[in-house]
Amino acid sequence: MKVIERTDATASLAEYTAHVGTDPLVVTSQGRPVAALVPIENADLETVALSTNREFLELIERSRARVRAEGGISSEEMRRRFDQ
Repeated sequence: MKVIERTDATASLAEYTAHVGTDPLVVTSQGRPVAALVPIENADLETVALSTNREFLELIERSRARVRAEGGISSEEMRRRFDQ
């Protein structure tokens, strides 16, 4: 992981993205992280957008909590129900 202070980040965004490689580049402000450039593999724009959408992530967490609390339906049972 490479870290750069925001005031020292004077190159263009294109230059930074060309060197991201497999490790993230974290931009800090007074030593605190404020942004990151991370490599993205096997993802489309929709996946990236949803993975950073707070409302979507909260919905997923509520669903997971409900399954933990109440149980869920197995994938086999779901297939059986939809195959009818």
